[in-house]
Amino acid sequence: MSEALVASPAPAADSSAAGASGARQFWRRLRAQRAALVAGGVVALLALVALAAPLLTAIEGQDPTTYHPSLVDSARGGVPVGPLGGIGADHWLGVEPQTGRDLFARLVYGARVSLGVALGATVVQVLIGVVVGVAAALGARWVDQLLSRFTEIIIAMPLMIMSLALLAVVPGSFPRPLLVALVIGLIAWGNVAKITRAQTLTLRGLDYVAAARLSGWGTWRIATRELLPGLAAPVITYAALLVPMNISVEAALSFLGVGVKPPTASWGQMLTAADIWYQAAPQYLLLPAGALFVTVLALTVLGDGIRTALDPRAASRLRVGTGRKGEAKAGAGTGGGSTGGAAVLPGQGAPGADVSGRGAPGAVLPRQSASRDAEKEATA
Repeated sequence: MSEALVASPAPAADSSAAGASGARQFWRRLRAQRAALVAGGVVALLALVALAAPLLTAIEGQDPTTYHPSLVDSARGGVPVGPLGGIGADHWLGVEPQTGRDLFARLVYGARVSLGVALGATVVQVLIGVVVGVAAALGARWVDQLLSRFTEIIIAMPLMIMSLALLAVVPGSFPRPLLVALVIGLIAWGNVAKITRAQTLTLRGLDYVAAARLSGWGTWRIATRELLPGLAAPVITYAALLVPMNISVEAALSFLGVGVKPPTASWGQMLTAADIWYQAAPQYLLLPAGALFVTVLALTVLGDGIRTALDPRAASRLRVGTGRKGEAKAGAGTGGGSTGGAAVLPGQGAPGADVSGRGAPGAVLPRQSASRDAEKEATA
C-alpha cells in the first residue's frame, strides 16, 4: 500500500514532462517558419503600441479628442494647413480634416479599440463554442441533435445583418466597444462549436478516455481532465484565425456607422470619415487602411504558422513534399538503382519476389526452374 502511495505522483511528472516536450516541439516548429516569426513580431509591436497609447500620445503632447480649428483651412472646406496634412513636430502624422484632431493619437487609440474588440469577440466565441461542442458530443442523442441543429441555425445567420440589427436597437449609453465585441461573439461561435464537437467525438473513442470512464469518473471530470487538453490545439488554431476576421468585421461595422461611435477612435470609424477626403488629404485614408491591412495580414500569417506548428503532419508535408515529386525524392533517398526505379533493400529479394520468399504470382524462382529441368531429363 505504501509503495502504491509513493509511486502515485509519477504519472503527474510524466504528464508534465510530456507537456513540456510538446511545448518545446511547438516552439521549434514555429521558429522554423520565418514568415510566422516576422508576423508574430509585427503583432507584438502592434499590441505594445495599443497598450502604450497613453504614453505615446503624452510624449507627442496630444490627445485623440481635442479639436484644433486653427490647423485647418475653413475657406477650403477644412483641409489641413501645411504640407502633408499638417505633419510637424507637434503632430507627427498630421491632423484630421475639418476637426484638426491629431491623427497619430487617433491611430494608436484606434489600435486599442480594434484589437480589444477582436480579442474580446474571439474569447466569447471560443467559450460558447467549446461549451456547446463538448456538451453535444458527450450528451445524449437528443441533446446532440438539438445542439447541432441550433449550431447550424447560428452558422446560417448572416453576421453583418444580425449585427446591424442588434447594434441599432441597443441604447447609446451602453459602452460601444464592449457591445460590438459581445454582438460579434454571440453571433459567430457556430464554427468553433462544430470543430469542438467533431474533435470531441474523435477523442471520446480513445483508450485513455474509455479507461477514465471505466474507473468511475464523471462526465465533467472526463471533459476537464482528459478532453480539454486534446482540444487545445484545434481550438487555438482556429482562434488565431478568428482574430483578423473579427478585426475586419469591427471595421466594417464602424464604417457602416453602427459600430464604435465618435469621438472614440477606431480604424473603421476613421475610414468612414475619410471617404470624402482621399484627394485633399490622402494620409487620412491611407493611415487607417494601411494599419488594418498590416494587422490582418500579420495575424493571418501568424495563425497559419500556429496551425502548422500544432499539426506535425502539416510540418512534415512542408518539409518532405507531396505528390510524385515527394515520392521520387523518397525513392531516391532509399537507394533506388537502375532496375526500373524499383529499389532492392537488403533481405527483400529480387524484384518479383515478396518478402516471405514465396514469389509473386507468375514469377519463377531459380530453384523451381532447376528442379523442372531435372524432372524433364529423368523422363527423357
